[in-house]
Amino acid sequence: MSWPASPHDQPPACVTAIRLLGIDPGLRFTGWGVIESDGNRLRHLADGILATDSDHPVPDRLRALYEGLTALIAMHRPAEAAVEETYVNRNGAATLKLGYARGVALLAPARAGLRVTEYGAKEVKRAVVGTGGADKIQVADMVRRLLPGAALSRADASDALAVAICHAHNRASRLRYAAAASLSV
Repeated sequence: MSWPASPHDQPPACVTAIRLLGIDPGLRFTGWGVIESDGNRLRHLADGILATDSDHPVPDRLRALYEGLTALIAMHRPAEAAVEETYVNRNGAATLKLGYARGVALLAPARAGLRVTEYGAKEVKRAVVGTGGADKIQVADMVRRLLPGAALSRADASDALAVAICHAHNRASRLRYAAAASLSV
C-alpha cells in the first residue's frame, strides 16, 4: 500500500523524536507498546495489554478493544502506528476471530488520523533479533535490551513493542533513503 508523504517524512537532519504505537492484535489479549524514536535511539514509554472476556459476545469484545485502543491513542498521542499482520493457522474459526481483532487494531489508529503500517511476524523478528525464526523468548530478551524499563506483562506486550521497534527501524531507513534520493537530484 502506498502512502502519501506525511509531515514525519523529513530528511534525517530534521528528524526529531517521534512517538510510535505498536500493536499485536488478538481477541483475548491485544498487546500494545509505545516507544519514542529519535534517529537510531529508542526509548520505552509504556506497554501493556487490552484483555477481553471470552464469555462475552464477539461484537462486545471488539467494541472493548476499539475503546481501549482509542483511549491509549488519546493518552499517549503517538504520531504513527504499526500492527502485526495476521498469520493463518489450522483453526479457521480462531484465524477469523484474530482477523476481527486485527481489523479493530487497524481501524482505531486510522480513525485517529495516524499513519498505520503493517509488518509480518518474520519481518518483526528479523528487525529485533536478526533472524525471522526467533522464538518469543528471544524477542522478549531483545526488547528488554533495546528498551530498558519495559514492563512486558505478557508476551503480547513484548510482541507489540517489537512491532514498534521494527517500525522505528523501517521508518529511519525510509527517511535516510528519501534524504539520499533528494540529494542526488
